[in-house]
Amino acid sequence: MLRWTIIFIIIAIIAGVLGFGGIAGASAGIAKIFFFIFIVLFILSLLKGVIKK
Repeated sequence: MLRWTIIFIIIAIIAGVLGFGGIAGASAGIAKIFFFIFIVLFILSLLKGVIKK
C-alpha cells in the first residue's frame, strides 16, 4: 500500500509541474485528482500501520 502511495504522489507532482508550469492545462486538474487520491491512500496507510500494532 505504501508503494502505491509513493507512486501516486510522484505522479501528482509531475502532473502538477506540467499543469501549473503552463505546459499542459489539463494536467492541473489531473494533479488535483491524484493529490486527493494520495491523501486518501496516505490516511489508509497510516490507519493500517496503527491497526497492525
